[in-house]
Amino acid sequence: MNWEVFVLSLRQLLGRRRMFALIALALLPLLIALVFRTGNSETDPVDWTANALLNGLIVTTLLPLVTLVLSTTSLGMEIEDGTIMYLLSKPLPRGQVIMAKLAASWLPAGVLVALSTALSGLIALEGSGDSTLILAFVVSSILGALAYSALFLFLSLLTTRALIVGLIYVFIWEGVVTELFAGTRILSIRQYTLGVGDLLTQTTELDAHLGGPMALTLMLAVTSAVVALAIRRLNRFESRSLF
Repeated sequence: MNWEVFVLSLRQLLGRRRMFALIALALLPLLIALVFRTGNSETDPVDWTANALLNGLIVTTLLPLVTLVLSTTSLGMEIEDGTIMYLLSKPLPRGQVIMAKLAASWLPAGVLVALSTALSGLIALEGSGDSTLILAFVVSSILGALAYSALFLFLSLLTTRALIVGLIYVFIWEGVVTELFAGTRILSIRQYTLGVGDLLTQTTELDAHLGGPMALTLMLAVTSAVVALAIRRLNRFESRSLF
């Protein structure tokens, strides 16, 4: 990984407006968890935390949206304004460029989602459940952020409409198609994340559709494959090839 590209990319991504918006989004689960705890609900807190908060809100919405914004911007800004050609004119291995861009988008996404997961989970459980559930989702969300970041970074090399394509993947493919057709879940990063969380936690409350070992194997395989494709795409990059 090229540290100069990494630091420069990180500075570009941590723009004030963008980060304020993402931080506000990351605070939403904390607010909802607080409402749940103060509402004197009779719902089992462990079940609600596992399936409504961590699964339904963080893994389903927060995680993909944060990674989508950061990862499509990481290379997307340079592609849109044409400065990508200056970067590619430098004698840098394309693999180092991709790894630097991936790390720059994954780091803030992983930190934001992990903090939101940990704090909202602690608020929702408030000592009434095993902390293993929270730790499991923190780890699985960080790994999920890496997988999403790799995928969305690759999409930004395929099309200038990566943000739209990413939203279609998140809300149509993962939100609708994988719920209707069980066989498609092997192509869902959301399901990988839930499966890894199920593997790491000791609770039986989590509704995960993929077994833990399979989910972890698929996550690692898909992430590696997408990174390799991104490197290959960047090696063959031509501005006129984008549509």
